[in-house]
Amino acid sequence: MSTTQEISDRLEAAFAPRELEVVDDSESHRGHAGFQEGGESHFNVRIRSDRFKGQNRLARHRAVHSALGADLMGRIHALALDLDV
Repeated sequence: MSTTQEISDRLEAAFAPRELEVVDDSESHRGHAGFQEGGESHFNVRIRSDRFKGQNRLARHRAVHSALGADLMGRIHALALDLDV
């Protein structure tokens, strides 16, 4: 399973989002720190979920990191998050 799919699956299970977009943006970071040949190192994630209600920005980010888990987070160099209700 690709890292992109693994991210999508874990976030779908944790947040039941109305909107979920996971974009592998690795190629645009070629030559930068953390770039890996073959991609799957830099991601942009957009989530819209009612589960974020009442949470501030930091709490939302922590929730996403927790949902992804230490094993998956350890394989990702950069993760840009756009999280809202």
